[in-house]
Formats: sequence, structure tokens, C-alpha cells
Amino acid sequence: MHSTTLRFLASQTTLPQAGRIPGGTVLRWVDEAGFACASAWAKGACITEFVGGAHFVRAIRPGDLVEVHARLAYTTDNSMCLAVEVRSGAVHGAPLEDVVHCVAVYTAVDASDQPRTVDKWSPETPGDIALAQRVKAHIDAARAAQ
Repeated sequence: MHSTTLRFLASQTTLPQAGRIPGGTVLRWVDEAGFACASAWAKGACITEFVGGAHFVRAIRPGDLVEVHARLAYTTDNSMCLAVEVRSGAVHGAPLEDVVHCVAVYTAVDASDQPRTVDKWSPETPGDIALAQRVKAHIDAARAAQ
């Protein structure tokens, strides 16, 4: 499986700040979806290596329907590089709107937490190729800035 989508209602009990779900909570959801996608692809345990490029464009309100979509962009020998997007909106059927887009990298690990090899996945469609190029460019820029 090269993508995972989580759908749920933003909890009324998630300590809202000024009627909004905190950004840290949204980033936790990003990591959960990314982890689920990467672990399914790796068929086992993974660790989060990097989550970056998160730019919030709108808030999520308690009670909103939330959709977190994690999609494999490409793999390396032992890691999965993903694009993750979050959308939300009213539960009564209005179209969901963008909340945040970001990239994430997960490394597959064995029982000793050492990196292990994963199946290769390469983008084939023009859309998948463009996504892989955007994700790779973002990850390369972040590494260069370290």
C-alpha cells in the first residue's frame, strides 16, 4: 500500500486554543498517518526521521471532519519519503479545505532498531514523478540547511 488516509472528527476535548485545534496536535496527526503509511510499505517497524515544510493555511475547529492523507513519493534503500496533506471542513458535507502540506521521512528498522532494507518504489505516472521531485527537493534543501 503506497498511501494511507485517516478520517476522523476533531475532538471537542482537544484543548482548543481560541476555538482552534493546536498546530502540535495537527502535526501529531501528520506523523500518525505518515507512520501508518510507511509501516505498511515497510511491513514492519519504522522510526520518524524528518517532518518538515509544514505551512498552515487555515485552522481546524473542534467538530470538523479531518482527513490526513500520507502518500509514498519515493523510497531509498531503507527509508520511505512521503507527502502528507491535511484537509478539514464541516461535517455536514461541505468540501474539505487544505490545512497543511508537508513532507516526512521514515526509516524501517529491525528488532535492534537498526535500519533495514525496504522494497523499492519508484514513481511512474507524471503526477507521481512530479510529487517525488518536489518531495526530494524539499528534503535536500532541509538537509543542506543543517
